[in-house]
Amino acid sequence: MAEYRNPQSDGGGGGGDKRMLMVFAVTFALIIISQIFLFKKKPETQQTSTANQSAQPSTQTPAPASSSPTPSANQPGGTAKPVEAKAASSEVETVVENNLYRIVFTNRGAQVKSWILKKYKDDDGKPLDLVNKQATKFGYPLSLFTYDDNLRNQINSALYVASASGNLAAPGELNYEYASGDTSVRKSFVFGETYVISIETSVTRNGQPVQAYPMWPAALGDEATAPAYASQKVEYMADGKVERIAIKKVSGGNTIRGPFNWAGPQDQFFAAIFLPDNPDTAVMVTQHGTVTVPKNPQNPDPNNVVTYDVLGAAVGDNTGVSRERLFVGPKALNVLESVRSNTAPGQMDGPDLRNVVDFGFFSVVARPLFLWLKWTHEHVASNWGVSIIILTVIINLALLPLRITSMKSALKMQKLQPQMKAIQDRYKKLPMRDPKRQEMNAEIGELYKREGVNPAGGCLPLLIQMPFLWAFYSMLANAIELRQASFLWLHDLSSPDKFYIVPAVIVISTYLMQKMTPNSGMDPKQQQMMTLMMPLMIGWFSLNLPSGLSVYWIVGNIIGIAQQYIMNRTGLGREMREEMEKRARKKAGK
Repeated sequence: MAEYRNPQSDGGGGGGDKRMLMVFAVTFALIIISQIFLFKKKPETQQTSTANQSAQPSTQTPAPASSSPTPSANQPGGTAKPVEAKAASSEVETVVENNLYRIVFTNRGAQVKSWILKKYKDDDGKPLDLVNKQATKFGYPLSLFTYDDNLRNQINSALYVASASGNLAAPGELNYEYASGDTSVRKSFVFGETYVISIETSVTRNGQPVQAYPMWPAALGDEATAPAYASQKVEYMADGKVERIAIKKVSGGNTIRGPFNWAGPQDQFFAAIFLPDNPDTAVMVTQHGTVTVPKNPQNPDPNNVVTYDVLGAAVGDNTGVSRERLFVGPKALNVLESVRSNTAPGQMDGPDLRNVVDFGFFSVVARPLFLWLKWTHEHVASNWGVSIIILTVIINLALLPLRITSMKSALKMQKLQPQMKAIQDRYKKLPMRDPKRQEMNAEIGELYKREGVNPAGGCLPLLIQMPFLWAFYSMLANAIELRQASFLWLHDLSSPDKFYIVPAVIVISTYLMQKMTPNSGMDPKQQQMMTLMMPLMIGWFSLNLPSGLSVYWIVGNIIGIAQQYIMNRTGLGREMREEMEKRARKKAGK
């Protein structure tokens, strides 16, 4: 089975999207290579110091060491005390509802069969059910995990006595009880007007508490495609730092012990996050399985299937009674910031859930960008696509001085090429280690100083712009507000353009930028190759980019084309074009 990678997933927690990072890295490398060709025709004749441009991998703090599971509390050598039997005679359902959700409980296992978010739709336009029906073979939400398989099967299939059936309006409370032989189980759920519910569960065997943790066992209901399944992670916050465990690193049945403030599974846009009342005694058991589904759900074929990984988590308290809250809902900043974790029982003064949204390495820039985009959508333009364009124009205007500086520096460096080549030719016969080569470097330095040229002037502005571009990408890739937001023919700004119009425009606009940019110091064949290959490469990468980011990229290209058009008509630009034509004639005459 081929591995699927989500375009918005970093694959390891906190490093950003690898595919998009490759675009930036290769693009920047091509820029550096082009400047090498432009500014140092014979690289062996000049010693240069290379800046350390190696990408520093994100350092991920190891998760707390897994502890050995604590076995169920059986009284060895003793006789099991029978408890008064308590079980229902038939299965009944209870529907709990408020303005945000509609939850269907069943008394079989006292668990959830359906968890619908009323303000969100699935890909078919139906109300979004966050219970993934393909993964229910691993259990339903709010079933219990125990280290004893037989006990787990028993308490998750038994018919509990429910305190209510039918419809129950939130705020409200729902209780379940079950007892048989030496085993007794109690579950209590309290509902309010938000996406958060309160949970208290306890399991005893022979009068002794058993470690049993409420679960969200596998996946979320919005996952219907390979990228959506690939975006899954199990995350938790410990000591103020979020640990993001990607699919490859999640081990089924692995125990992570507290303290931690919150933990649970999530994907690109939704999350099921447990918030323990007592972080110090909290425990999380990670779940990892696979599901096989038809490759084409609209036309199922048993011979044409695909296998996906599914992640889940069970979170509870190692004292035997689990008291916690559960957030099940959208990864919208305003919603997440309203939910605070506990620092101790009864003290909800811990970190909020804002860090559930992963804005990546440049979150210090990405978060303000998102708040700015949201403000623009609320107060200036009611369409998210238009809001993205407005921000793109403003950002590019703000960075215009840097771009002009970069363009001028590159043009001036190209103007100095004949003089630099003359200096290099005088020393080309000297061995590389000859001390006199230092005189060549000194002469070139004096040439730079005399002409007022900074050799790093063309690269530094580009480096300054990179955090903004990367932050904009991280912001657009994680903003749930763009999910199913339409703009022109684009039905969903958080997903790629199904008609491939946007990638085609990116290729054309990038080609025009390359074509318009003077490169008098580069060999015509090399320039032709770069002018063609870079747009094709960027276009290929953009096939899987969120179309909202592609809109940003296209608008930036259009602004860049306008800037280059103006620069080409300045005195320096005209001089460079004349030099290019002179160089071309000289090449043709050879």
